Amino acid sequence: MQRVAAHALRTARRTPVRRLIANRASLPAPGHVLGLRALSSSRRENGGSPTSKSPMYLRNFSIALVSTLVATGAWYAYRDSAPSSAGGLASQRNTLGSTQQTRGLTSQSIYPSNPIPPPSGVGGEEQAAASARRAVVVDNDQVYTGTIAGDGPLQKETDDPGQKVLEMLTPEQATQRLRRNEESYLVGRGNGVVRYDVVQIPSNHPIEDDHVEKIVEVPQSVTSADGRASSTDWMFWGVFDGHSGWTTSAKLRQVLVGFVARELNATYKNALANPSLKFPSPESIDAAIKRGFNLLDNEIVHESVEKVMKANSKRVAAELLAPALSGSCALLSFYDSKSKLLRVACTGDSRAVLGRRSPSGKWIATPLSVDQTGANQDEAERLRREHPGEENVVRNGRILGGLEPSRAFGDAFYKWTFETQERIKRSFFGRTPSQLLRTPPYVTAEPIITTTKVEPEKGDFVVMATDGLWEMLTNEEVVGLVGQWLQEQAESQSGGNRGSSWLKSWFSTQKGLPVEKLAENKNDGGDTNGQRTPLRQLQWGVTSRENERFVTEDKNAATHLVRNALGGRDRDMLCALLTLPSPYSRRYRDDLTVEVIFFGEGYKSGGVMLNEEASAPHGDTKAKL
Repeated sequence: MQRVAAHALRTARRTPVRRLIANRASLPAPGHVLGLRALSSSRRENGGSPTSKSPMYLRNFSIALVSTLVATGAWYAYRDSAPSSAGGLASQRNTLGSTQQTRGLTSQSIYPSNPIPPPSGVGGEEQAAASARRAVVVDNDQVYTGTIAGDGPLQKETDDPGQKVLEMLTPEQATQRLRRNEESYLVGRGNGVVRYDVVQIPSNHPIEDDHVEKIVEVPQSVTSADGRASSTDWMFWGVFDGHSGWTTSAKLRQVLVGFVARELNATYKNALANPSLKFPSPESIDAAIKRGFNLLDNEIVHESVEKVMKANSKRVAAELLAPALSGSCALLSFYDSKSKLLRVACTGDSRAVLGRRSPSGKWIATPLSVDQTGANQDEAERLRREHPGEENVVRNGRILGGLEPSRAFGDAFYKWTFETQERIKRSFFGRTPSQLLRTPPYVTAEPIITTTKVEPEKGDFVVMATDGLWEMLTNEEVVGLVGQWLQEQAESQSGGNRGSSWLKSWFSTQKGLPVEKLAENKNDGGDTNGQRTPLRQLQWGVTSRENERFVTEDKNAATHLVRNALGGRDRDMLCALLTLPSPYSRRYRDDLTVEVIFFGEGYKSGGVMLNEEASAPHGDTKAKL
């Protein structure tokens, strides 16, 4: 995920919508299918309403692309053709949020050349019918889809800057791509967690997200003063949303859990050493987690500078400063199996949501974190208090007008002093410090922590995901989709299947998504309780009812969520979004990392086993935790 301003080392994650609207006159004719620009920029500015709701239009047309292989290459051309049931995303449905009149695509050469006739004995229409395929054409900030004819190669840069022609993935290929990085594990330790599923779908190349899962078995001498309690599991799940590179999120995957577990261990031991205490206070546990976050960020941002200055080597500087120069949000869940308490520590705008059964049998979606960005009024007010007199400390919902998250690891340009940045630039590399930089640090890695009592006997579950998911689906839709998935699994699994019993009690006959709809979380484009509504739904003009949008086709719950976020029942949209390569894909979707944790009273094997039916077939089949 790209989050820094244009003057930073890499391009900003989101361009303001108003800039997009202003530039529309220079874009090609509006025959686009997947809409305009990087979708996720319609954020509140200074607490106001979103600047625009640019819906993602679908237009009816088809592209006939005539190709014939010759010794020196291939010839490509657009040709007009009447709209047909096979042509384009819009062929099965007129529009998403648009009723405008369809325009045809004027004839123009993609790769200028003299026309070359089809091979002898093969008519153009016969050839097209015999080898009709689907194509995606990326043209700057617009995407076209349609039918193609011919059997030539279909991945080509054209003479027009920013234009690329690709063959669209088939539904089967799209499913393969969705499931390429899925993992599922059955947790048979009898401590309240029965399973977790995870999946990643890259948009950047390489993906800037990362994730981690660990179980720390804590001896009774650490957790119990009387020595009679059995050992306790400390379970950790983390998702890390990197920006301006992948190095910071990779660093968090490697060491964040270790930093936090070390501080928790010291806190528990100190409590046991105190005769008046039997258990650490909630405040001291939260403080330990915060110390772990802050100590790691200090190592990344400040201790690395000291080491680089001592080494005085550009090679060492490139290695040690990489996690400081990029950045990452962090969402870490810590479950104590003895207390059944789940603590969610959030730095940035990844999000965790709890799903819990209500008396009605439906699920209730409860957010366990708050999106921490410059658009969050609480965060904006905190920054203005900490930096009085600096009117640009938050500008257009961004820190110093550049970085969107108000809390993050790394992002040293918002934490180093002006003098440090100048020194690093002179001695090694870097950029000119921002003229707005006065009293750093402006960004902190200290998380906001929530604590929730988990009820495994009721089948609670938690969804953790980077904001690539939440800009596509609401909290209620995510929880309802997992509830729908649980219902489908309970219906399909046989009674003798190991690990299936935890699904049985969750069977439901509800129509649509089995989730309570909360009036305060309407998809109206505003922020609700610190949660941003899904901008891409607004941009795409999603109005379809749940039964028309969502499908249940995957054994992995995280993959199920991603499939429905990218199109669900609309297979053409799903295929087109997954066809787009980096960097074009970043205009329409972000990196996606999703984790679903299921609590319950399942079978007890004592270990953690790979759930092969919901995991990609390649890789290490041993238990990960």
